[in-house]
Amino acid sequence: MAMSATDIEKLIKAALPDATIDIRDLAGDGDHYAANVISAAFKGKTRVQQHQLVYAALKGGMGTELHALALQTSAPTE
Repeated sequence: MAMSATDIEKLIKAALPDATIDIRDLAGDGDHYAANVISAAFKGKTRVQQHQLVYAALKGGMGTELHALALQTSAPTE
């Protein structure tokens, strides 16, 4: 079963409550998404560390219920 954009957003928000999240279904199949996530939790972290935080928020759904997620992450600008 595929993961919905709403489910993805809820999981990320649970882990990163301040996050601003924009999710797009890339293929219209509910299985390939692009997400832009902005959170203060990313400040001072490398891009890899930022992505790891998002993947951890998905609680193992990446690669199972969620086939592909193109991520863009950043800390908010002041």
